[in-house]
Amino acid sequence: MSDCCIKWWGVLLWFVWVLMVAAQFKHHELDEFDQVEALYHSITPENCHIKPRSNLFLPVDTVSHIPDIQDVNINPVFPNRTGLLHLHNMAHARAFFYSYILQTRFKRPPPANESENAYELDPGFMYYFLSCVADVAANPKINSSAIYFQPNMAYTSSYSGFYNKTMPLFAPRAFRMDDFNDPVHMERTSTLNFFQVDDLGAILPSGETSKNYTLEDYFINEWYYSWLPHTNQRQDGITTFQVKIRYANNTNETYVFHGPNAADEKPGPVKFNRPYYDCGRSNKWSVPAVSPIADLYHRHTAFRHIEYPTFTAISVMETDFERIDVNQCPPSKGNDGPNRFSDTARCRKDTTECEPLDGYGFRRGGYQCRCKPGYRLPNVVRRPYLGELVERATWQQYEESFSCQRIGWIHKLPVTYNRLTQEERNWYVTSRFNNATGINSTLGHNLNVNNFIWFLKSVTPETCQSYTKAELTLNGDVAYGADKQFENEARMAIRLANFASAFLQIVDHDEIFAGVRVVDRPFTEDQMMGEVLSILLGNNRVWSAGMYWDRNKFPNRTLFAPFAFKTQENTRKFSMEDLARINNTRLAYNNQPFFRELKSRWSTNFDELEKYWVKLKLRFNETGMQPIRYERYPTFYKAADLRHGMWSEPYYDCSGPVKKWLVKYAAPFFGWDSLRQKLEFKGAVQVAVDLLRMDINQCPAEYFVQNVFKDTHRCDRKTSYCVPIQGRRFETGGYKCECIQGYEYQYEDPITYFDGQLMEAEFNNIIKDTNSRFDFLKCRLAGAVSTSSSSLLLLFVVLVQQVFRKAARH
Repeated sequence: MSDCCIKWWGVLLWFVWVLMVAAQFKHHELDEFDQVEALYHSITPENCHIKPRSNLFLPVDTVSHIPDIQDVNINPVFPNRTGLLHLHNMAHARAFFYSYILQTRFKRPPPANESENAYELDPGFMYYFLSCVADVAANPKINSSAIYFQPNMAYTSSYSGFYNKTMPLFAPRAFRMDDFNDPVHMERTSTLNFFQVDDLGAILPSGETSKNYTLEDYFINEWYYSWLPHTNQRQDGITTFQVKIRYANNTNETYVFHGPNAADEKPGPVKFNRPYYDCGRSNKWSVPAVSPIADLYHRHTAFRHIEYPTFTAISVMETDFERIDVNQCPPSKGNDGPNRFSDTARCRKDTTECEPLDGYGFRRGGYQCRCKPGYRLPNVVRRPYLGELVERATWQQYEESFSCQRIGWIHKLPVTYNRLTQEERNWYVTSRFNNATGINSTLGHNLNVNNFIWFLKSVTPETCQSYTKAELTLNGDVAYGADKQFENEARMAIRLANFASAFLQIVDHDEIFAGVRVVDRPFTEDQMMGEVLSILLGNNRVWSAGMYWDRNKFPNRTLFAPFAFKTQENTRKFSMEDLARINNTRLAYNNQPFFRELKSRWSTNFDELEKYWVKLKLRFNETGMQPIRYERYPTFYKAADLRHGMWSEPYYDCSGPVKKWLVKYAAPFFGWDSLRQKLEFKGAVQVAVDLLRMDINQCPAEYFVQNVFKDTHRCDRKTSYCVPIQGRRFETGGYKCECIQGYEYQYEDPITYFDGQLMEAEFNNIIKDTNSRFDFLKCRLAGAVSTSSSSLLLLFVVLVQQVFRKAARH
């Protein structure tokens, strides 16, 4: 063969090889996800200023399944939406605080020895700035926090002689910086603890329309028009809330103030806007949650009948769009939209169905492909197909894999069934049952979950007096999982502790500035009461919250401990008292175990605390003009993180105002000593949540996992395994029994597993010695693939039989 022929044959073989390889990577058709992703990547910090305004926003349905506050106490919140719920709660809580504090300035008479100017107790600049910093610092999933005031509606106490005057614009905003290349941070690793703080109202009084956040020239201020501008000419035009206050001197007051819309109103208190590109600021795609702030306007007229409540500002919390999970599964119950990414999953629709997974953010593959009812996984596959693997597969792999096999000889669950024999019943009763009841059901290792839960529910405000304090205190392993399920509530306490630490360490009340700017005043009682109350108002799952100051650490007070609580859900009436009024030494808050333990832990060594850096820019003067750096730029403070607090043991609060089974979280806060040379423990913030709102986990775990309900499920251990189901709270049966590899769910059913509640109910029938089908609730060995295979087997047997007959004749 000539060299020319060999050359052409080589070219032909190479061409065929390229076609075979390329055919494996046949591209999927473009869908809605690809279109949004293209727009997402087309905007950069370099070109965002010249892009059309429409390109700086994503469609409103790119963020689906937004938590509804009216539905929170009824239906469970998806695990991949707890971050959005916390964003909602934080915006709601800050709006409540500023509404409360801006209206309570003159509800109590001024001290006789103070002037009228000293009586102006509006929050100062540093209060606003550091409050925004704490919102972001205490919540890793929140990227920025801001307060935007309407023009000429922002009062301040940071300027001398500024009584009854307003600033043209005022908008404190803090956002998280990337400190990888910051010269202050030498390790060259991102810590997420650097924050840029600006006053977006620091612009010229006229001109600079592109920097005025109240005008359309600002481009990205859709959040401003969610609630503002707002005008109201009626005294009852805005929702009111009531708080009953009991002070340290045992005087009482009932105060009514205006706030954001209540949860039962339309629209609700918080609005989610379209994702937008934060051009020129953080340069990220952000999702804002916006809540209005109410105030009485005009102020200081001395005529209450012409001071109308109105929305003067908004609280805006933002999170990164790329951290929000997308749902690519087709529409179904619970997934009915609106959802831009609906039905973009690539599961094999003939034999599999899509189930979303959490933790993937804005990228493909955040789902798994489960077998449809009537199908099972092949014997060589252990778990459902991950969407991430399906998305990465070549066309050849996709066609040959990721499918399920049909189940043959499908049965129906028996409708009529009998009691188990005594021998079978004895086996279950002796091996899996503990008959302890009442208070005894909480003791021992072999726990009877049903009797345990029944005992907890039998304790009421009327019956709790018959138990001792020790009997009403449960072991800590009963609250296993509380640190994850109630993390949002714990972070509300961390946020207040973080803010108190920042204010006590950065603000020096003896400092003197040039011009008419004055330093912020120390904390006031009303401010701390408002902070504690806002936790309760902003988060429905918190039943009580308190801020406990150590002795002689609060200005002009020996002891101070504002404590807010509610006695029923979905209420507009709250109560608050100063626990410093308690004269009993044994019952005093600074002698309670949590306070003593935190104070002992943080008495000397503070090296473990998180260090937060702040780059703060103020306005040049009262009218704004331009931003200038704070005198100490950058500055820092140290505060506690979530791991530095402590969870309490679950207990029934029989002697307290909230008579429920509670679990509490407490976080410490710190400040300088009198010489400003060394940090010291200043106090603690504590929140309480309802234990019975927590999901229990009855599935197996490692030997070191401290869970009292561990491995108490009723799944058949030879043929199935236990998977927790979220949202069933403190009840048995919060799991499902999935078939293990090599077994199949043989029943005609719209699901492919045995529900834990069914398993628990049928097992209880065994205990009661009544009819039970517990023995039928087991997976079957995956042998009957189809009727055709069985027919072939029958034909083979017949042929073999004929062969043997002929052989016998011969």
